[in-house]
Amino acid sequence: MRTYSIRDVIDGLSAMPDAQVTLEGIHNFLAERPIDADTLGRFHFWDKDHYTRNLVYKDERFEVLVVCWEVGQISRIHDHAGQQCWMTVPEGRLVGRNFSVEMLDDFAGRCRLRESDHFELSHRLPATVEPEEPIHQVGNPAEFDERAVSVHIYSKPYDRCRTFCRETDTFREVVLGYTSIDGERVAGSLT
Repeated sequence: MRTYSIRDVIDGLSAMPDAQVTLEGIHNFLAERPIDADTLGRFHFWDKDHYTRNLVYKDERFEVLVVCWEVGQISRIHDHAGQQCWMTVPEGRLVGRNFSVEMLDDFAGRCRLRESDHFELSHRLPATVEPEEPIHQVGNPAEFDERAVSVHIYSKPYDRCRTFCRETDTFREVVLGYTSIDGERVAGSLT
């Protein structure tokens, strides 16, 4: 199967008419353009304690990140601030879990979530964050026993989201940062 460079994918996204920037449109675009893992090396930044967020491209419509996952690393349960998200995994594989909201009290910062679905992400299986259940978690389980690299596309870019804790039934807003921008490590980076 032919693969495409990350630059080819970004160029294709940039040229895409607004009418095609839909959940299905971008999902199909990614399914037809598997990303060549060899074109992602300059965005590989690893941290033994936490996955890394590496900005590859950003404009007013899209933000493209390469996320590097060591074995056993997992994201917090989070949302995407109402923005659309697509993911593909050119290296390794990941597991995602979706959550439905049983209760959410914005004023008190309280919530109750229920796991509703789980899915695997791999090179040939791009995924979409569903707007009906936008709260999710992604990770690289220890049993996979290999690093993973994922590409995340957001429309539109955002700089904060909510994270959720099922143990305390609470949530809070967090500011997001990058480990690297365009292949250069950010000093004092947030991950």
